[in-house]
Amino acid sequence: MSRGNRAAPPRDGRAAVVTGLGMTTALGGDAPSTWSALLDGACGVRSRDYGPPDGPPQVYLAAPAAVDPASGLSPVKAGHCDRSAQFALVAAREALRDAGLPDDRSLAGGASRVVVIVGAGLGGLLSILDQNRRLETGGPGRVSPRAVPVMLPNHAAAEVGLMVGATAGVHTPVSACASGAEAVAQALALIREDRADVVVAGGTEAGLHPLVFAGFARLRALSQRCGEPERASRPFDPGRDGFVMGEGAGMLVLESTGHAAARGARVHARLSGAGISNDSHHVAQPAPEGAGCAAAVTAALDDAGLLPEDVRHVNAHATSTPVGDLCEAQALRTAFGGALDDVAVSATKAAFGHTLGAAGAIEAVTTVLALRERTAPPTRSLDRVDPAIELNVVGRVPEPLPAGPLAAVSTSMGFGGHNVALAFTAAP
Repeated sequence: MSRGNRAAPPRDGRAAVVTGLGMTTALGGDAPSTWSALLDGACGVRSRDYGPPDGPPQVYLAAPAAVDPASGLSPVKAGHCDRSAQFALVAAREALRDAGLPDDRSLAGGASRVVVIVGAGLGGLLSILDQNRRLETGGPGRVSPRAVPVMLPNHAAAEVGLMVGATAGVHTPVSACASGAEAVAQALALIREDRADVVVAGGTEAGLHPLVFAGFARLRALSQRCGEPERASRPFDPGRDGFVMGEGAGMLVLESTGHAAARGARVHARLSGAGISNDSHHVAQPAPEGAGCAAAVTAALDDAGLLPEDVRHVNAHATSTPVGDLCEAQALRTAFGGALDDVAVSATKAAFGHTLGAAGAIEAVTTVLALRERTAPPTRSLDRVDPAIELNVVGRVPEPLPAGPLAAVSTSMGFGGHNVALAFTAAP
């Protein structure tokens, strides 16, 4: 698009509105507690022994969930689900209740076309490893009859779909750390195409296991600051040395504007556009200067009919890796140009860790809350911004966002070259 002219609105004219929010993270078991703790500068990162049970201690940094998801489910349901599905169910129920919609099969029992999309990175990995342990120690008879369903990447989506009776579709994008954001982007497409009235979309992850820690450690991707866990994840800081793994889920209820208006729903924000690209550069490294991420952001702005100067807030992917943060900063400069100087950039993984497949969804929820509350959340461990990173990064204190029309972008990047950008606008 020409930078001198406003882009045209989406061709079909249909918009998606966010009517429900839910998340469970290292900061809290729901969206309000997570948001409040985030603004207060809390940190969910801990230093713990995640070594194998029969091996020497291996201390890693992690951001475990503040609330056990099984505590929000019946014992039977919790016992039938992988931990990742437990997180998804808890966050989905919160989002539906926040939207004023039923969190059971009556949701799809009327005229509404209900779809569920839950992204995942590792999927049912904990169940895979547990069932393999049972096989090795007790033989085939010790393997659960439910082993296969809970191991599959679509397990969490299937459980949420069963909960609400989602006969219009249940989907699972698996795009590494962009999975949750891609789920939200797919929801927008379905609503615009008039294939759904209500979409429960998000991402979930439960991968705090010795095997995962060991793998990322071998990649030298993890922070080594085990002696100061609350300062370990330091996005955009010159002292950043890797990310901290977290767990949890983020879910949004998205509706067509007509469906939401007909039932008098409260609207948190609008999902105005989405952009998806792939680097096709390297399985674990971003493209030089963040070219793929820049393409996704530009596509999201074009899709939303926004100019760079319309955006005043970005929730960055910002994992706290030396190369990744720099590439993302370069990508944002390419996409926004000089308008980036007026954009407040937040890096919220510093507080609740990198939740892999759930990250894009949790940060989409956080971006919506930033718009609704007109507040850019802090980057809690930032001492100073790396001189090579030309961004207006929000420091340890939240920053107010301006009154009037307001837009924000959330970015996600994942192994395999996946890039997703979501563009939200404040509710009128």
